[in-house]
Amino acid sequence: MILPTGGGKSLCYQLPSLLMDGVTVVVSPLLALMYDQVSALKANGIKAQMISSMQNEEEIFSIYQSLIEGELKLLYVAPERFASFEFVNFLKSIKINFFVIDEAHCVSEWGHEFRVDYRKLNLLRENFPSTSIAAFTATATPKVAQDIKYALRLNEPLEVRGKIFRKNLHISVESREKDGKKQLLDFLKNFKNESGIVYAFSRKQTESLAVFLHANGIKARAFHAGLPVHVKENTFKAFVRDEIQVVVATIAFGMGIDKSNIRFVVHMNLPKTIENYYQEIGRAGRDGLESDVLLLYSGADAVMQREFIDQLEESPYKQNAFNKIEQMSRYASMEECRHHFIAAYFEDEIENCLTACDNCTEEAGEKTDITLDAQKFLSCVYRTNQSFGQAYVIDVLRGSSMQKILDNNHNALSVYGIGIEKSKTYWERVSERLMELGALKRGEFRSLVLDVAGMRILKNELKVSIKEERLDVKVKKEFVVHKEEDVNSEVFEQLRALRGEIAKEESKPAYIIFGDKTLKEMAKSLPKNKEEMLHVSGVGEVKFERYGERFLELLETIK
Repeated sequence: MILPTGGGKSLCYQLPSLLMDGVTVVVSPLLALMYDQVSALKANGIKAQMISSMQNEEEIFSIYQSLIEGELKLLYVAPERFASFEFVNFLKSIKINFFVIDEAHCVSEWGHEFRVDYRKLNLLRENFPSTSIAAFTATATPKVAQDIKYALRLNEPLEVRGKIFRKNLHISVESREKDGKKQLLDFLKNFKNESGIVYAFSRKQTESLAVFLHANGIKARAFHAGLPVHVKENTFKAFVRDEIQVVVATIAFGMGIDKSNIRFVVHMNLPKTIENYYQEIGRAGRDGLESDVLLLYSGADAVMQREFIDQLEESPYKQNAFNKIEQMSRYASMEECRHHFIAAYFEDEIENCLTACDNCTEEAGEKTDITLDAQKFLSCVYRTNQSFGQAYVIDVLRGSSMQKILDNNHNALSVYGIGIEKSKTYWERVSERLMELGALKRGEFRSLVLDVAGMRILKNELKVSIKEERLDVKVKKEFVVHKEEDVNSEVFEQLRALRGEIAKEESKPAYIIFGDKTLKEMAKSLPKNKEEMLHVSGVGEVKFERYGERFLELLETIK
């Protein structure tokens, strides 16, 4: 099943488990994710447990006893656990209704977060030939989906693919100025006391940004793989309990994190892939409320990523990595609907979002006709036999005397030097625009190749224009934050304070008590009794018995 982050994948296997005999075994990639899921299930009165390396033998034995006695409905484990013959043999002794492979893109060698232990899960079919297997992910192209089916040995599985579009996420992209700290601070001023994640490229950068934000009055902590385990655990717990506002992290933080009230996600650098980016921005607005995501990027980001890829051995996977960073670069600089681009990447179809990305909401602005220069660039690609990359084509256009050009006799071409009056940066922008429009595509060894639209431009059948701001990086865009309307903010803050108090008493993440969506509905409807409270989305009998009276008492004082 392929559904966007926050689209309800967990419910799709948790609900059937409750209606079936036996236990559902969920394979999940991260301890934090498992902890999150199990805590939420327990808060709703559902018997669930996780087995991890953080538990001692006595705790694990107790869970085994609960499984033997049929007391649990869901068991969460990491894929590495299946390397234990003892564990696999134990599973054979209990009734399992089905297996769930969460974050299933980790199975595929063509995915963006491939893990060898996930690939080994093909042994599930061998050890449990008659037990059903369900795989769930938010980020799988059709190629990756096919590889997941093959790797897990799924037999004619039903594939369910939801729509990619998350209309409550408003996407913005800006060219990063220097280190981006001022832009980040300006952005965060719009989110007083609200939770968010800031993604940075390196461990050093996460720590520097966390110190910077803390110095500016924002409760922030760094999170990366190099920190001691207890530091990471404390940071994670402080974040989910709303004790800190911002986690500044590398991608080591929270794949699939289920904190529902994340209102913003910021990327300080260009992500490696569209899959990474889509999954990370999907951590915002999981409760369905309006949320904002911001990407700050520089052309240097892609150069750095390519340098890392260059160090890999030559293989189809290396070319695949180059293609992915190329797509990410195109996304950052594009002028069309960003949600539409993401959907198309996953071979989904949507109309332009109209109101959910910067390109669709900002005023049209001035555009410059670059058709003639586009034709010069395309002609150069064609006359160099569509065998070279962007940098080489630009060098020919600008009349470079580098030895490779002379050896190829390309200094004798009619296009040699015809673009000498324009800068290298200018021609890079022209190339980017042609890639966006489908006039150019990548061929073998990352060479530029003309596509159908490119031939039409050369024949004067299509015009090419570009936003002036892309040719003048000094033009600054205004950022507009998107928030829920018609909510009494004072009442909401009092409800949130009570939620925080209860969460601290019970040592639970605040959003597990009640999500922001539930609190905002309470602030609007101001329920007076149990019957009215149960009509609030997110309040059931179990939650009301635990917390309902305290919230009703608070609402009574507010009235």
